[in-house]
Amino acid sequence: MKYLLYLFLFTSVLSCAQQKQPLLGETDWQREQNADFKDASKSPLKAKDRKTFRTLDFFKFDSTFVVSATLKRTPDSKWFKMKTTTNRVSKERVFGVLSFPLNGKTYQLKVYQGQDLMQKEGFEDYLFLPFLDTTNGDTTYGGGRYIDLRIPKDDYLVIDFNKAYNPYCAYNEKYSCPIVPRDNYVDENIEAGVKVFVK
Repeated sequence: MKYLLYLFLFTSVLSCAQQKQPLLGETDWQREQNADFKDASKSPLKAKDRKTFRTLDFFKFDSTFVVSATLKRTPDSKWFKMKTTTNRVSKERVFGVLSFPLNGKTYQLKVYQGQDLMQKEGFEDYLFLPFLDTTNGDTTYGGGRYIDLRIPKDDYLVIDFNKAYNPYCAYNEKYSCPIVPRDNYVDENIEAGVKVFVK
C-alpha cells in the first residue's frame, strides 16, 4: 500500500513538473507575452489554440530597431472616431508626431491617445502607436502592429520595435481592434517583435 502511495505521489509530482514548463522567450518582454497568452484570464487565444500554445513566434531581438524619437506634441488636436474591425469606434486624438531615423531614412508616425483609456487608473499617460510596414501580410500580421508607449517628461522617447505586437483580433475575431491608419507607414522590413500568428 505504501508503495502505491509513493508511486502516486511520484507520478503526480512528475506530471506537475512536466506541465510547469519554463516560459520561452529571448527577452523579458517576450516571456511576459507568452505568460499572458498562456493565462486563460488574459489570453486572447481561443480555448482550442491555448491548449497547444507554447510560444508566440518572435523575430530575434535586433538593436537596429530600438530608435530614439523626437515627439512634436499636438495639443490642439481634435478627438475623432477611429474605425475598428467591428462596428465599434474608438475615440482617439493625435497626441503628437514621432520623428526618428532608421537605416539612413527619417520617418514620422502619429501617436495616439484614447479618451476612455486615459480615464483608467494606470493608463493616464498611455500612448498608442499603430504602424504598418513592408512585412505586413507576409511575415507579420496583414493589418499592421501596435506598440505601447508612455508620455515622456520631455519631448524624446525610445521606440522599441522589438516590442511590436499583433492586435488581439489576429488571434480571435471576437475582439474589436483599431484599424491602423494608412499614413502610419514605415517603408522598411520591420523584422522585430511578434510575427504573424499561424492557427
